[in-house]
Amino acid sequence: MALAERNAVTLPNDDVVALRRAYSFTDLQSFLDLYYANMAVLRTPEDFADMTRAYLTRAAAGGVRHAEIMVDPQAHLVRGVPLEVAPVLATSEAEHGVSTLLVAAFLRDRPEGEALDVLDRLVAADAPIAGIGLDSAEVGHPPSDFTRLYARARAEGLRLIAHAGEEGPASYVTDALDLLGVQRVDHGIRSLDDDAVVERLVAEQVPLTVCPLSNVALRAVERIEDHPVLAMLDRGLNVTVNSDDPAYFGGYLDNNLAALERSLGMTADQRARLAANSIRSSFLPAGRRDALLAEIDHPSAR
Repeated sequence: MALAERNAVTLPNDDVVALRRAYSFTDLQSFLDLYYANMAVLRTPEDFADMTRAYLTRAAAGGVRHAEIMVDPQAHLVRGVPLEVAPVLATSEAEHGVSTLLVAAFLRDRPEGEALDVLDRLVAADAPIAGIGLDSAEVGHPPSDFTRLYARARAEGLRLIAHAGEEGPASYVTDALDLLGVQRVDHGIRSLDDDAVVERLVAEQVPLTVCPLSNVALRAVERIEDHPVLAMLDRGLNVTVNSDDPAYFGGYLDNNLAALERSLGMTADQRARLAANSIRSSFLPAGRRDALLAEIDHPSAR
């Protein structure tokens, strides 16, 4: 609401009560509709910097030490915000104690040609991105639609991630691995629908960034008590717990972990394993990963 006032933007839900009421979702698309409407308040580098700073302050308070943050360049370009404005991480690790990497995520419900053009512009501008991702509406937009995009990113030495198996089928996870060559899969909970996919993920230890409270908020899982993340961990999958648009879902990292402890009886050992998985699955340099793993192994860190 403060950003709307700053930029003279009229939101569809023009008071706090109405806006909070709108944060009740029936599926992924109902969230995306509100997400894109509210995005109109972001106009200037100051807006993006303020949002980033607010997120990192909250993440640090929840115990986050490293964040690999996604930004959707296309979502800003289509509403007239220049490419140079949006990818802002105008804050330092020293300020918050949280190291950061930026991932440019592409919208799978928009054409691959557009994504390729945006990637070319990011590369030409030497944008501070560590990798690319694939997000937005999953069903009906398979990984096979983006093979050229991922081949281009791979040639540039970028890390490769994609949403797969959140609402889409387990086959999207396989396609993300085989057709896109991803190194990490966002969500992946529908992998459980296919034992062969699970066996492969276990054998290859493919990281899965699971977002329990987001899954419940978007009705991908009916109740937190039904969430499979700890069962996935016990089956040997390389799962991690993450936030996903946390301001929309009440789902910052510490909120997710607290919910798993409260509703699924997550143990200290399981929590430590999830944390270790997240560090090993990050794109941090090996030395930094080892240092963080050493902290987790210390009893006081559990």
